[in-house]
Amino acid sequence: MPKNLYSVDRSFEHGRPSAVGVLVVNLGTPEAPTAEALNPYLKQFLWDPRVIELSRPVWWMILNFFVLTTRPKKSAELYARIWTDEGSPLMIYSQSIVRQMEEKLQAEYGTPIHVALGMTYGEPSVPNAMAELKAKGCDRLLVFPLYSHYSSSSTGASMDAVMKELMTWRHIPELRSVHQYHDDPAYIRALADAVRAHWAEHGQPDKLVTSYHGIPKRYFLNGDPYHCQCHKTTRLLVEELELPRERYEVTFQSLFGREEWLQPYTDVTLEAMARSGIGRVDVMCPGFAVDCLETIDEIGRENRHVFIEAGGKEYHFIPCLNDRPQHVELLTDLMRRNLHGWAVEKDDWDAEAQRASDQQSRQLADAMAQRGVQADAGYGEA
Repeated sequence: MPKNLYSVDRSFEHGRPSAVGVLVVNLGTPEAPTAEALNPYLKQFLWDPRVIELSRPVWWMILNFFVLTTRPKKSAELYARIWTDEGSPLMIYSQSIVRQMEEKLQAEYGTPIHVALGMTYGEPSVPNAMAELKAKGCDRLLVFPLYSHYSSSSTGASMDAVMKELMTWRHIPELRSVHQYHDDPAYIRALADAVRAHWAEHGQPDKLVTSYHGIPKRYFLNGDPYHCQCHKTTRLLVEELELPRERYEVTFQSLFGREEWLQPYTDVTLEAMARSGIGRVDVMCPGFAVDCLETIDEIGRENRHVFIEAGGKEYHFIPCLNDRPQHVELLTDLMRRNLHGWAVEKDDWDAEAQRASDQQSRQLADAMAQRGVQADAGYGEA
């Protein structure tokens, strides 16, 4: 017998209600702030060709003989500074968002809707989250990478993980995806409201800095739209805040390796601002849906030191939108728009008619089985 190339799944049931699955994807986080936990996480993350676009043999040597011999210990020390009793902030906020979105969608729709969280790297993995949705009868799948801006190294990597898993499935679900929402009006309002709330409590700065995660300049020159989308978000945000050009800057953080990345760099810019006499800056990270190592520690702590040590007087970090009600609502609304035609709202849902249709399907399938038709293999109509 030839080996099965695709998964064997005999769980199909005639008459089972069709369900919709929403797969929310985030980057991932180690399971603990230790070198032992960081090693496999970083190895998976940094080996992804979407993240590091270098010759595989060359990069394999660099990764295994240089990066993974030192970086896990250093990264573990950084993660230990942000770790909470409940675990990683990225995981905590992501899980909270998913839980609230599912509650909202299930309250609004008659069609069964299930939401699961999958991480591109680490656990819960994308394959495990997809298996969870499949087990709940989801034959329609909406993939929602939790990135407001598209980049090959983030959204692209998320979609790779989904497609790689689907390549092993015999029964492929209907598929939709959300690739970005960097200029969505509700997203811009939520960012502006977060800034206004901070300013209402602390007053306004001399400069507002919007810091985005960087990517190599080479990726941008090869066609990645990320850089342009970041600038558009800031333009729409400062228009909403009515800030003049001299009161804001767009910068890029989290460099890795020696090649040139998108500029201006956040730390260099903050140092120059302080030396030029700017007394107070407020820094926010619109490209991050939830706070994580790169926002809490790199922006909230390391870049604060850069600014103050260079002569700055006051430094404020404005947290990400996280699981604030306004953020959860705008993300849920993005789901609603993409569920159009797949899910029926409760006001229009005829539960009795659906039950009758499901029962009829089961009866027809049983009748075919009695006539010797292989109903459980999916032959014929039921």
